[in-house]
Amino acid sequence: MNHDLSPLIHRLSGTPLAIWAETLPGQLADKIARSHGDLPRWQAAVEALPALTAESIELADNLVLQGTCSEGERAQLDTALRGLIPWRKGPFDLFGVKVDTEWRSDWKWQRLAPHLSLQGRRVLDVGCGNGYYMWRMLGAGAETVIGVDPNWLFHNQFHAVKRFLPEHPAWHLPFALEELPPRLEGFDTVFSMGVLYHRRSPIDHLLELRDCLVKGGELVLETLVVEGDEFTALVPEDRYARMRNVWFLPSVPALARWLRRAGFVDVRCVDVSVTPVEEQRATEWMRFQSLPDFLDPQDHSRTLEGLPAPTRAILLARKP
Repeated sequence: MNHDLSPLIHRLSGTPLAIWAETLPGQLADKIARSHGDLPRWQAAVEALPALTAESIELADNLVLQGTCSEGERAQLDTALRGLIPWRKGPFDLFGVKVDTEWRSDWKWQRLAPHLSLQGRRVLDVGCGNGYYMWRMLGAGAETVIGVDPNWLFHNQFHAVKRFLPEHPAWHLPFALEELPPRLEGFDTVFSMGVLYHRRSPIDHLLELRDCLVKGGELVLETLVVEGDEFTALVPEDRYARMRNVWFLPSVPALARWLRRAGFVDVRCVDVSVTPVEEQRATEWMRFQSLPDFLDPQDHSRTLEGLPAPTRAILLARKP
């Protein structure tokens, strides 16, 4: 797998991120040395991908790569991609192989995209998963996209797609946000989608996101919410929709207050959507339990624990 970061270092030269970029090869090498036991198997799946050239690239309206591909190459592609199951964010259509992921992430992007202005912007995607949204950000005009997520499977899924888009300015770093230097202050837009509710200290997370932004930069925050006023936040007793690591589900007014308290201005909510079972479900590319298994079978407005079913909000805010 190609872990050469020199194109990223070159791209970030002359920016506030230049000094950080110079440290990345060493940090990445250290991380690989301490990597997950399944990493060699996932890397082998990426290396088994056929050498195909994307002659048609669609990233704006969906994620579709097309080009000359024989039936044998398509079968080889399908087998290699299945070596990276489970696929959670997507979908991807790669040379006719349709990766039907757990999440219809394209639906979320359709709700979000009309409110974004990414043209020419340097973007950080925190908790980027396999990078699906990173490619869509490039399709929306972003100049450079860097995603951070410590999950090695997601890292390899990203590189599987990157094999066919080698010149596109997107980089997936297998780091947690906490592994980035403090006060980078080098990104025009920072995304945090599906991360905040996993944080035991949500205000600290918002402060860390703010410190990644340039002055005037924009935060795109997507998270689970509940109904209520500015004083409302749900803290699950144990699990939420079978997930153990869910800590705070605020109301939209409470979340807006948290953002202002963290130093953001121009806070606005652009979408609130109840997650339907059609948007998150098991598929042949993700065969584990999914949202339909986490809801009360008699009442889909409640989780198995009797809590409000997943509702997600998207808020935008600016660093002054």
